[in-house]
Amino acid sequence: MTISQLATQIGQYIFIMNILLAVALVFFERRKPTSTWAWLMILFFVPVFGFFIYLLFGQDMRKQKVFELKREEEDRLQNIVDYQEAFLKNNTLKINESGLEAHLDVIYFHLLSNMAPYSQDNEVVVYHEGNTKFNDMIEDIRRAEKYIHLEYYIIRNDHLGQQIVDLLTKKAMEGLEVKVLFDGMGCIRLPKGFFKALTKAGGQIACFYPPLLPYINVRMNYRNHRKICIIDGKTSYIGGLNIGDEYLGLSKKFGFWRDTHLKISGSAVDYLQLRFFLDWRFAAKEELVYDKKYFPKREEIQGVGMQIVSSGPDSKWSSIRNGYFKMINEAEKSVYIQTPYFVPDDSILEALKVSALSGIDVKVIIPSKPDHPFVYWASLSYIGDLLQAGAKCYTYNKGFVHSKMVLVDGLMCSVGTGNMDIRSFKLNFEVNAFIYNRKTTKELEDQFMKDLEDCTEVTIETYKKRSVVIRFKESVSRLLSPIL
Repeated sequence: MTISQLATQIGQYIFIMNILLAVALVFFERRKPTSTWAWLMILFFVPVFGFFIYLLFGQDMRKQKVFELKREEEDRLQNIVDYQEAFLKNNTLKINESGLEAHLDVIYFHLLSNMAPYSQDNEVVVYHEGNTKFNDMIEDIRRAEKYIHLEYYIIRNDHLGQQIVDLLTKKAMEGLEVKVLFDGMGCIRLPKGFFKALTKAGGQIACFYPPLLPYINVRMNYRNHRKICIIDGKTSYIGGLNIGDEYLGLSKKFGFWRDTHLKISGSAVDYLQLRFFLDWRFAAKEELVYDKKYFPKREEIQGVGMQIVSSGPDSKWSSIRNGYFKMINEAEKSVYIQTPYFVPDDSILEALKVSALSGIDVKVIIPSKPDHPFVYWASLSYIGDLLQAGAKCYTYNKGFVHSKMVLVDGLMCSVGTGNMDIRSFKLNFEVNAFIYNRKTTKELEDQFMKDLEDCTEVTIETYKKRSVVIRFKESVSRLLSPIL
């Protein structure tokens, strides 16, 4: 067989594989049309690499049951859900925040769709940058008496990463239970022996979807994007900050790092603890015994109302995305969004446009510099749609804005790991705090307004003046947005 004949035969095999994969995409995977068309274009316009790109990025895991509650966990949650559902149905659930009575359906929605119990005995500290957050977290770790559970998408091999691991190693040597869960792609550059001292001291580590080969992971599209720290069942941290020097504003490329993170105490910690249990069990293949130390008795106080909501490709509903959608639809006065990636699906985009056209104050802040170029250009294309509907959009100039928050009417808000993009809606494993409290929402809103001072407004006039090159980048990126 000649080289020419061999090449022809290989080409035929590739063409047949593409045809079979295209048939599977259309008839078996039941994706949304926009996503299906995007993958079909890649398969046929990039015939050699398209198949391998799909293997790395295109697998649909929604039909797979990745996490399952144990019987006692499900019974425990179901009892709380049933109890709260009865109060909601009878309109007898009393919330300690005036003005939210008309929005009980948001709480009801998360309760039923995500089994996310509502609690209002919580205290919340808000962080707007990394230095204060990590100083407090490090101090809380130092004071830990029983256990420390960490779950992070990225842990860097730099000063902050080493400082925290050294401290965890010290606490493990003192006899505390220390568990660290990290993502296989987010931490793919960590040296092999990075956690050696920690494990030698008795700490435990687990990797979420570890790569089969260096820099190659067939599950790379499904990332554990969560950032959780739980200490002694009393204190927890959740938000957008990973562990690394860049999140302290020390990156030469990005400079100041604007982010939002929360320190939470109260019953909401129990639901973050349960989230960690489920993720740890999957990654470490280890059952965790339900001990009272993980769920200490709480003081009955009137604090911040909150629900901890998780979502991922294994869950039936896109709960965080749907929570955003419902909050936007509930808005009567204002919707403020801050996100590093603005690639909404059609429903979210239409909801924002309808809100703006209804006279609601819709403002969106995105970065002025990209860390993922395709996502950045896609974001700008969607910003153009909002501008035409009367929304106001801004690019942040002080550094890089990585904050993920949605604020509605000064009454309720959401802060966590979920971006306003399709990847967070459908592909990543995320966790958010949905908060029903004027004071916390006002604090976040004040920071949002302060951030506007470091922004450039994108007006409809300036948007129309963008160059042909930028228009081309936007068009291509938007076409690929269903799979970004």
